[in-house]
Amino acid sequence: MAHPKHRTSKQRRNKRRTHDAITSTAIMKCSNCGAAVKYHTVCPECGYYRGKLAIEKAVVA
Repeated sequence: MAHPKHRTSKQRRNKRRTHDAITSTAIMKCSNCGAAVKYHTVCPECGYYRGKLAIEKAVVA
């Protein structure tokens, strides 16, 4: 098994783990339709992201 030559610093370790903060529990309300949306994602209901239309959604009539 390989052994590291140098200890990983706290700063380097924490930089690597920054993406772990965005979890499935990080939920907000969509500013356009009010649906529950995970942070940093397009709303699956209306297709808006940060107040702008990101994905054209088909209207079911």
